[in-house]
Amino acid sequence: MTNEQTAVKATYFSIIGNTCLALIKGLAGFFGNSYALIADAIESTTDIFASFLVLFGIKYSNRPADKNHPYGHGRAEPLITFIVVGFLVISATIIAHESVLNIRTPHELPKSWTLYVLGAIIIWKEYSFRLVIRRSIETNSSSLKADAWHHRSDAITSVAAFIGISVALLLGKGYESADDWAALFASVFIIFNAYLIFRPALGEIMDEHVYDDLIENIRDVALQVEGIIDTEKCFIRKAGMKYHVDLHAIVNGAITVKEGHDLAHKLKDTLRRELPELGHVLIHVEPHLYD
Repeated sequence: MTNEQTAVKATYFSIIGNTCLALIKGLAGFFGNSYALIADAIESTTDIFASFLVLFGIKYSNRPADKNHPYGHGRAEPLITFIVVGFLVISATIIAHESVLNIRTPHELPKSWTLYVLGAIIIWKEYSFRLVIRRSIETNSSSLKADAWHHRSDAITSVAAFIGISVALLLGKGYESADDWAALFASVFIIFNAYLIFRPALGEIMDEHVYDDLIENIRDVALQVEGIIDTEKCFIRKAGMKYHVDLHAIVNGAITVKEGHDLAHKLKDTLRRELPELGHVLIHVEPHLYD
């Protein structure tokens, strides 16, 4: 299975899961008198649209290079990540707004059975987070990572709702809004997570140098190629699921231009074979002059 197929499969998993949970939370919140669950359902609804965006971004970013996009379409993925982060911020804002309104509005205590619903939701969302984050690491997908954190933020809001409802039920009358305070706290945490997702995607767009481990792997593989004496500069840019590399390779300065050209191609082919996550590889040949 290719990286794209793995990422697409994980995204469909998110879409189906979020759709089911939005319905369950909405119904449980309405019939169980839990505003925190209703707020949770709102977030799950935004997660559905966010997952569809991730699906579009993954498919578009993996389109092959063409005349107008010689490096491919990978930069579409961090742009989609920015939009997904926007959905997180919007959902957190809606939850915070609704929580404040509900805190100021007298209402009945939540039903005790909503705790069982929330317990099941927390387990499922944490499982979903771990599955999707693992797939994002396997595929080097920033937008899939953002989708994974949607699951984690959903689990966090559900934990907050669980605590809030438990407090309301234990302390009784006068603490009906405990689950609303919990939802308000969760919205702040969602904003913080949104920043954690936004920052790496911004670094990807800005070609930030954060790939030291990959550079070491590239240098190690390069030295295994016969004729490569050493390596100098190595610059990496991430685009979608691929890493584009500019590498300066040191070779014997006495060889012919054609031999240097052939050696550069051999190095390029070796790097792409040994490190399949690499995309475009540009080799600049540097002559080593012996005394």
